[in-house]
Amino acid sequence: MEDRLQMADGLVPQKIVSVHLQDSTLKALKDQASNKQAQILQQNPEPSVESKPEPDVMEHVGGDDLKVLGAQPTEGEDGTSGREPAGEGDVGVGSIEHCHLHLSSCHECLELENSTIESVKFASAEKIPDLPYDHNGTLEDVADDICLDREGRKVNITGRAPNILFYMGSASQESLGRFQEVRSVLADCVDTESYTLYPLSRESALRDPWSDNCLLLVIATREAIPEDLSQKFMAYLSQGGKVLGLCSPFTLAGFQVTSKSVLRETVQNLVFSKADQTHVKLSVLSSGYVYEEGPGGQLSMGKLQGHLENEDKDRLIVQVPFGPRGGEAVLCQAHLELPPSSSVVQAQEDFNLLKSSNTRRYEVLREILTTLGLNCDLKRAPALTPLYLLPAAEEIWDPLMQWLGKHVDPEGVIKSSKLSLKFLSSYTSNIEITPSALPVVTDVESFLSENFNLEIYRQNLQTKRLGKVILFAEVTPTTMNLLDGLMFEIPPEMGLIAIAVRQTQGKGRGSNAWLSPMGCAVSTLLVSIPLRSQLGQRIPFVQHLMSLAVVEAVRSIPEYQDINLRVKWPNDIYYSDFMKLGGVLVNSTLLGETFYILIGCGFNVSNSNPTICINDLVAEYNKQHRAELKPFRTDDLIARTVTVLEKLIDTFQDKGPNGILPLYYKYWVHSGQRVRLGGLEGPEVWIVGLDDSGFLQVQQEDGEIVTVHPDGNSFDMLRNLIIPKQQ
Repeated sequence: MEDRLQMADGLVPQKIVSVHLQDSTLKALKDQASNKQAQILQQNPEPSVESKPEPDVMEHVGGDDLKVLGAQPTEGEDGTSGREPAGEGDVGVGSIEHCHLHLSSCHECLELENSTIESVKFASAEKIPDLPYDHNGTLEDVADDICLDREGRKVNITGRAPNILFYMGSASQESLGRFQEVRSVLADCVDTESYTLYPLSRESALRDPWSDNCLLLVIATREAIPEDLSQKFMAYLSQGGKVLGLCSPFTLAGFQVTSKSVLRETVQNLVFSKADQTHVKLSVLSSGYVYEEGPGGQLSMGKLQGHLENEDKDRLIVQVPFGPRGGEAVLCQAHLELPPSSSVVQAQEDFNLLKSSNTRRYEVLREILTTLGLNCDLKRAPALTPLYLLPAAEEIWDPLMQWLGKHVDPEGVIKSSKLSLKFLSSYTSNIEITPSALPVVTDVESFLSENFNLEIYRQNLQTKRLGKVILFAEVTPTTMNLLDGLMFEIPPEMGLIAIAVRQTQGKGRGSNAWLSPMGCAVSTLLVSIPLRSQLGQRIPFVQHLMSLAVVEAVRSIPEYQDINLRVKWPNDIYYSDFMKLGGVLVNSTLLGETFYILIGCGFNVSNSNPTICINDLVAEYNKQHRAELKPFRTDDLIARTVTVLEKLIDTFQDKGPNGILPLYYKYWVHSGQRVRLGGLEGPEVWIVGLDDSGFLQVQQEDGEIVTVHPDGNSFDMLRNLIIPKQQ
C-alpha cells in the first residue's frame, strides 16, 4: 500500500489480500477508459489551453507544472469555466500484455482503491484520514474541493483534515530517521487529529496532485533540490502554498544559502523576532549555513526573523512572502527540529544549554507554524476515565472489602466535600463520569493498562503501610481530591495512594497549575503523623522528605548514583541547578492528635518535551560515559519513591532532623549559593542550611544568621526571600 494504509487506535494491519484481474477484465477496463476519454474529447474538441501564470511566477514554474498541481480552469467556447481532463489517472492501463498493478498510476487499481476506501468509510464508525494525494474520485472532484478566496488564495472547503507533507530527499534509512524526528516535533506542536502528517517522496511530488490538500510543505532534506522538483515546490508556493524549510538548501530568488563552517553543529545564541515584534532569546544548534541576500534580490521579508547574537548578526531564520495569492515560506538554518538529546549534540555543556532553551524552542516553532496558517492551540483535555481500586498485596484485599462494605451508602457511594466515589464491580460505557462523580471499579481481574503495571508496582514497593491501596486512573481531574472522602476513616495500615497517568486539573503551589502529560509520574499519598512526634512538631519537613525520596529512589540504585538529580528547597526536584523536572505539594489537616497529610507529587520520567525528564538524564549519562543504564517506568519509580519515603520518615521520627539532613545536603543544589533578600535589589546573603523547623537559614554580611521564608508565588530560584518577623 506504499505506506499509505492508516488505521485508527494504533491497530496494526495483519493481512493484505491481492486481487488478480484476468485479461478479460483488464480489456474491459481499458475499453471503458478509452470510451470515457473519447467522450471527453468530443465535449472539448479544441485543445486545452493552459492558464498562463502571473508574470512574477513565470521564472519559477515550468510549462507542465500546473497540470501536475491540479486541473486548471480553461475557457470553453460558451464562456463557461471548464477543466482539463485528468492526466495520468486515465492513461495507466496500457496494453494488456504490459499492464502492472500499481496504486499510484494504474486506473483499475485507483478504481479498486477508491471503492474499497468508500466501503470502509461507510462501514466504520471512525473517520478514515485522507490520503496525502486523495484519489477519492476523479481529479475533477478533487479540484472542486479547492476554491479561491477574494485574494486568489486556496481555501479547502471539504472539511477534511488537510495534510502536512514532509519532503526528506532520497529514500534511505537516514531520511526515514530524519522524517521521524521532524514529524515528532511538529506533532508536539499541532493537533494531530486536525492534520495528517505524511512523507512526500520525489516520485510522488513529481507525479501526483499532492498540492490540492496540502496545507504545509516541510522541506527538511540536506540534499540539493533537483531542478524539476524545485519547480513543483515553487508552483505550489505560487498557488498560495506554505513552505517550512528546516536546514535545507531550498531557498527563494533574492536569497542564497552561504556556508559558515565555523558555526556548523555549534550551540549559538539566537534572537527571534515574533509577529508582534517581541523577541525570544534562546540557544540553538546551528547548521553551519546562513541566509544572505543574493545579487539583485528584491524579495520583501516578513516579520518573523532570527539572527545570531554575533558581530555579523547572521540570519538563521527568514520569512519570505511569495506571489499574489498569499504564498510564503519560512526558512530556517537552526536545528529547531532536533531535540537536545540528539546524537549530533555531543558535549554535556551543549546539552545543558539546549535543554534550558527547550521550552523556548517550542515557542519559536509554534510561532512559525501559526504564522504559516496552522492551529497550535492547546489540545482538548482527554476524557475522564473510571478509577480502579487495586491492592499492592493480596492479603490486604479481604480486610479492605470488609471496611468498604461498612462505609459506603446503600448505593455504594462515599461522598466528600469535593467529590463522590461510586464503587462498582464493573464499568460500562453508559455510566457517566464527571469531575465531581467518579466510578471506582473493584474487579481487579478486569484491570489492564498499558501505562501502569500492577505487578511491577508490587515488586518495587517494600513498605509496611504506605502505598498499599491504590486508586488508579488513566485520566482524572487531580489526584489531590481522590482521597478526600477516605483519608480520615481508612486504617493506617491500608495506606492509600492515588495514581494517574494524566491529570486535567493538576495543582501546583498557590494557584499554579501542574501540567501532567503522558510520561509524568503523578500521585497523591496519604500519610498520618502523630502530632506529638519528631515529625509532627516539624511538619514543614514533610515536603523536603518527599523531594529527597524521589532523588534517592533513583540515585540509590547501583550504577545510577551519578545521575545528576537534585533537590531544591523548599519542594522541587531538579536536574543539577538548571531545570525543574518535578515538585511536591503538601496539604495537612490536624484532627485530634493526628496530622492527616496528602502529599501530591509529580515528576517527569519519560516525557522529554518541552522541558526535561529523568530518562533524559539517563540517556545523556549513557552517551557521555558509554554506559547502558536502562530507562525508568513511572510505576516502578512511584513505588520506589514511596518505599524510600517510609524509611526517611522512620529515620526522622527516630533521630529528628539530624537523621536525614546529611543525605539532604548531599543532594541539594544550594551549597555555598548566594541569594538576595526581598528581590534583585536586596542585600546579598549566603545560604547556610535548614533550621530545626525546615526553613532556610542564611548568613548576612555582618555574620548574623537568620531564618528566611519564600515570598509566596513570587519565589523563584531563591531570589525573593523574606525574613520572618521577630516575635
